[in-house]
This record gives sequence, C-alpha cells and structure tokens, in this order.
Amino acid sequence: QVQLVESGGGLVQTGDSLRLSCAASERSFSVKTMAWFRQAPGQEREFVAAISWYDGSGYSDAVQGRFTISRDSAKNTVYLQMNSLKPDDTAVYYCASSRGARIETLPKRYDYWGQGTQVTVSS
Repeated sequence: QVQLVESGGGLVQTGDSLRLSCAASERSFSVKTMAWFRQAPGQEREFVAAISWYDGSGYSDAVQGRFTISRDSAKNTVYLQMNSLKPDDTAVYYCASSRGARIETLPKRYDYWGQGTQVTVSS
C-alpha cells in the first residue's frame, strides 16, 4: 500500500505562485509515474502534470508553460511549482501514483491517491 500525502495548498491572488508537495511512502518511488490531477466543484477530475522514468514530464494544455513538475527521489517527493496562477486554477489538487512507466492522463490509470490539497486563486 502506497501512501501519498500532499501539502502546500492555500489561498493566493491572481498571478501568485504556489508549490505543492507530495510525499510518498513507496520505496520504489523513483520508478513510478507520479502525477497531479485537480478537481473543481461540479467538474470531473482532470490531468494536470505527470513525471515518469520513461517519458520525462508532461502537462495539460491548461498549465503548460506555467506549472512545473519535479521529483526528488532521495526524499520520495514530487513537487508541482505553479506560477502565474489564475482563478481557473482553483481546485482540489491530488497527487497520484502509477505502477506503469508511461505518463497516463486518465485517473483510472493510477493506483494510489492522496487526500488532496485545496488551491484557491482569487481575482
């Protein structure tokens, strides 16, 4: 069982930055695909970014150029640096882990999920 714990959410203004962290309990963290998804009220969970051993990193069109995903294998932690935040970025952000080696954008491809962290961007 892999445990994922997110942190770093909060309330910010348009144009501000935030960095989310996701600490994983899995020892083989470095070979997993890790991803960030988000879910706004009344909407489905959507892919934000992922990082994998095989593909490197990938982003949704909505965040490309503003968000950066990275990982620190020594700390079993994946980060999401979010810059130039907009009100449309407001959502609960979830960290997810997949046993696969490739980036997947569908939530059902991921095996473990964190509890989520709220990000609110005011206009």
